[in-house]
Amino acid sequence: MTIRSSQASHDGRPLPDILLRDPAPGDIGLIISGQARLYATEYGWDQTFEALVAEIAARFIRDFQPGFDRCWVADRAGQVVGAAFVVRHADEGTAQLRMLYVDPAARGQGLGARLVDACIAFARQAGYRRMVLWTNDILVSARRIYVARGFRLDAEERHRSFGHDLVGQFWSRPL
Repeated sequence: MTIRSSQASHDGRPLPDILLRDPAPGDIGLIISGQARLYATEYGWDQTFEALVAEIAARFIRDFQPGFDRCWVADRAGQVVGAAFVVRHADEGTAQLRMLYVDPAARGQGLGARLVDACIAFARQAGYRRMVLWTNDILVSARRIYVARGFRLDAEERHRSFGHDLVGQFWSRPL
């Protein structure tokens, strides 16, 4: 499935369409690399974050269940500029949103919101009754998207991960 939209840059010049599409061979590796580099640059996170996203991605590929799991790749002119995943949570009535990210070059165009909207729509269509996600409190832009789409904070916990002291957050919403 491909979803197209055209956007304009901040100076008004048209940008190439950003397509939301299914992953092709090699895309998952690009998503892992993109996220690892992004979080290292923006937050100073170490390679243990890359290991986490690689494990999540490998589990997605290995355990993929059509109709219950999904990945969207945000593609601009052949470049991966974002992604989001939905996987079945341990509770079969619950979908989990995983690994949302938007490349800095594609920010400010509503791409993160489009990706989350696609996840919610898919989860509803798949028959899930609830959606959950885990994030960290420093990811302010992502949290704004979640709140705007009806997610509510269920719990927080301090943890030491990715070379930093962080506050993990568990969010959920009914579908």
